[in-house]
Amino acid sequence: MNSRKWEVSYKQEVKNKKEIVRVLLENRKIKTEKEKKEFFNPTPPEKLSVKSLSISQNEINKAIKRIKKALKTKEKVIVYGDYDADGICGTAILWETLYSLGLNVLPYIPERFTEGYGLNAESIKNLKLQDPNLKLIITVDHGIVARKKVDVARELGIDVIITDHHEPHTALTSSRGLRPRVGGASMRGKPGYIYPKALAIVHTQKISGSAVAWILSREIAKKFNHQPWAISCQLELAAIGTIADQLPLVGPNRAFAKYGLLALQKTKRAGLKALFEKAAIVPEDIGPYEVGFLIAPRLNAMGRLEHAMQSLRLLCTKDGGRATKLANDLNRVNLERQKIVDEVVAHARKKVSQKTLDKIIVLAHSSYHEGVIGLAAGKLVEEFYRPAIVFSEKKEISKASARSISGFNIIEAIRQLEDLYIEGGGHPMAAGFSIKTALIGKFSKRLNEIAKPLLTDEILTKTLKIDLEVHFNQLNRELLDLIESFEPTGLGNPAPTFATKDVLVEDVRAVGRGGKHLKLKLGQNSCVFDAIAFGVGELFGSIARDSKIDIAYALEENTWNGNKKIQLKIRDIKV
Repeated sequence: MNSRKWEVSYKQEVKNKKEIVRVLLENRKIKTEKEKKEFFNPTPPEKLSVKSLSISQNEINKAIKRIKKALKTKEKVIVYGDYDADGICGTAILWETLYSLGLNVLPYIPERFTEGYGLNAESIKNLKLQDPNLKLIITVDHGIVARKKVDVARELGIDVIITDHHEPHTALTSSRGLRPRVGGASMRGKPGYIYPKALAIVHTQKISGSAVAWILSREIAKKFNHQPWAISCQLELAAIGTIADQLPLVGPNRAFAKYGLLALQKTKRAGLKALFEKAAIVPEDIGPYEVGFLIAPRLNAMGRLEHAMQSLRLLCTKDGGRATKLANDLNRVNLERQKIVDEVVAHARKKVSQKTLDKIIVLAHSSYHEGVIGLAAGKLVEEFYRPAIVFSEKKEISKASARSISGFNIIEAIRQLEDLYIEGGGHPMAAGFSIKTALIGKFSKRLNEIAKPLLTDEILTKTLKIDLEVHFNQLNRELLDLIESFEPTGLGNPAPTFATKDVLVEDVRAVGRGGKHLKLKLGQNSCVFDAIAFGVGELFGSIARDSKIDIAYALEENTWNGNKKIQLKIRDIKV
């Protein structure tokens, strides 16, 4: 555990749990009674207005009108998704909705290695050849920058409805009646936005791709006077997509996560139930951790190494036997994925250590598996705390995945180099693109020149944000219950983190395989709590019994042999 700079948000002393909760809310910019009410009891997704999500009602109306035509004329419709968990879940939502209405509809997930991300011109042509009756494609979780691909579809007589949440090239223009994106002016400073010539664009950056698909499905259900799965068992899929895509769990995303997780705990989907069993997940315990670290990686693994259609089939199957087989397949591929990631990161780490650290880490190698370069970039960001771009290097065209840190918009920086890369897209914190291999060196040099004045020492300093300092005698069951009402926690709404200084170490043990973790008994003013610190076994020799330490931690409940008690989950230790 590399001790980080502690940034305590509230530095005054608090006297009781009511004050603690007030500080926690203020730290999350929640101050008014209305804001508090919405935080603790978010508006259910069923009641979220299209306007509040910055989605154009006019675009939704055009989409629904076209879908009604497809139903009436029995046209073939393709729901063209993406191969990550958000895209897979969104594809399942929209396909199930349209299929339940009687449309001639099939889901389609591109193969990562031959077709790549988003719409693929050759794939569109092949789909049209296979069924000349294909007249409508609906994208899920992509399409907002696919101008040329949409043109290909139109030339073939195929209308395109785009549903997406990714960042457009520039601010959306008012001429189409779409809301401008949130997040400030483009770094390129170019006014206007050249959008694809799609029949309809259902787009917002406020929610996940699967949540956009869910909202469209909800609106379709209303117009068709139909109550499909969208209001019940599809909400769980939007929650998976929201958490898997690491959306800030505030505002509407909090609503999708909170109510979707409740639905997920009671899911009737055979595939998810089989996946829970394989991953040793207790359904009633499912929260953001289970989705982000156990469910989503298994759904993503197929798209990284084989084909994401298997993950889609797992979500949609009603056959218990097939569900078990698919869950086994996902688990097998996920284990293989973990091994490959470890190998790529080990190699990349050596390359980084051999060179002076640039503002942005840029690494390329022919051995880097295209399916895991995003995960490898993420691990490098964690270790070196600076943006990282990892290339799967090929002879002519290489593919890259980028991950960033708070305070640096990676997609805006990359888009300043549009003359170098072929195509790409993403978010402020993550992006992907393809580039001519011969231009990687030039790309790296120019990107680091752009980043140099922006990535200051302050931004590159890893900081642990702590809500406030408390004493052990303020920690009790009532406070834990209040803290649990802040769930679901995650990006944008972190688990409340406390600091306590001068804590007495009454006992310390190394636990886990190879002594990777520490189990401690800590005391202050006759109050004693058990604590667990993961991945810090190397500190065992430097923390002595009867010594005093400062700790940053979250509160959690630990159940052992039916007994429940408060446990401190250590975030950082200062010896």
